[in-house]
Amino acid sequence: MSGARRVLTRGREARIYSGAAWSVGDADGSLERGWTGTRSWNGPDLDGTDLWDLASVTKPIVGLAVMALVDRGVITLDHTVGTHLPTYRRGDKEDLTIRHLLTHTSGIPGQVPLYRDHPTRSALLDAVRLLPVTTRPGTRVEYSSQGFIVLGLIAEAASGQPLDSLVNRLVCEPLGMKHTFFRPGARWRARAVATEDCPWRDRLIVGEVHDENAAVLGGVGGHAGLFSTLRDMELLGAALAAGGRGLLSADTCTQMTAAHTDGLALRRCLAWQGQDPTGSPVGDAFGPDSYGHTGFTGTSLWMDPPTGRYAVLLTNRVHPTRVGDGIAGVRRAFHDAATRPGPAQSAWGETPA
Repeated sequence: MSGARRVLTRGREARIYSGAAWSVGDADGSLERGWTGTRSWNGPDLDGTDLWDLASVTKPIVGLAVMALVDRGVITLDHTVGTHLPTYRRGDKEDLTIRHLLTHTSGIPGQVPLYRDHPTRSALLDAVRLLPVTTRPGTRVEYSSQGFIVLGLIAEAASGQPLDSLVNRLVCEPLGMKHTFFRPGARWRARAVATEDCPWRDRLIVGEVHDENAAVLGGVGGHAGLFSTLRDMELLGAALAAGGRGLLSADTCTQMTAAHTDGLALRRCLAWQGQDPTGSPVGDAFGPDSYGHTGFTGTSLWMDPPTGRYAVLLTNRVHPTRVGDGIAGVRRAFHDAATRPGPAQSAWGETPA
């Protein structure tokens, strides 16, 4: 049994999630892949074709579409919010740049549960527009889902296309990612892995977006809403390992994946998280030039350019409840196992038998 399989099997045994799927590979494709567990605690076994809620891994995929627009000269990183969104003019976000939004340095506060008081799309978007900026742009990294909601609106306005169509055209179609989409239809909802027994919606969430703000937006947002399969995430990992093959020019991919917040407390690329010296969600197994992103549902994609390797991890750690932080140890142990030969350390700091 491989180290990655040991770690993820033990994660299920500890009831951190009902199921997990993973892949480690390079530009030529997967070197190791697998899955363990079930789609829900009393559901069918995973079979490798399962559909996962990517949660915030949506952000860098939307970011890839935005950078493809940069490549095409449709937008620039220094375009402002006011350039593309007339309703934001003469407000505190008018002069924020696309670069600020991509690096989470816009000053727009993050993780705000707007859905609680704004139950319609129009009301929630108005609330995002009116949410006060709390820091001077470019001076602090503050993770902001609301900033990526604004980024999605800019991408729509600049391209003249709905965000879901834009992501499909600029990211999914070029890579053959046929099973990555917002708002899965009935056939794919039947293959979806369960997430939370949601107290707000009063039901178990299967095949609809877990993020509540994204749900109010109709399932499509710059911050969350994408679903995908293990195979499609492998295609994305391989393309990024090959320098953005099929997606971006080499220079634009390099620009996107380089650190843009040196001197600030957290290391951010453009839509990607850089490898922080301490506190990285993947531990220290991946090098200082690595980048990636995690998702609240228990997903992640991480890249290590010097070695040309990617690591995909898909779990449903919010099933049936979001309470608990066991995924943090599992994620670090998985990435350690993915990069280091020999017996893997488990998520609990002991070598599995």
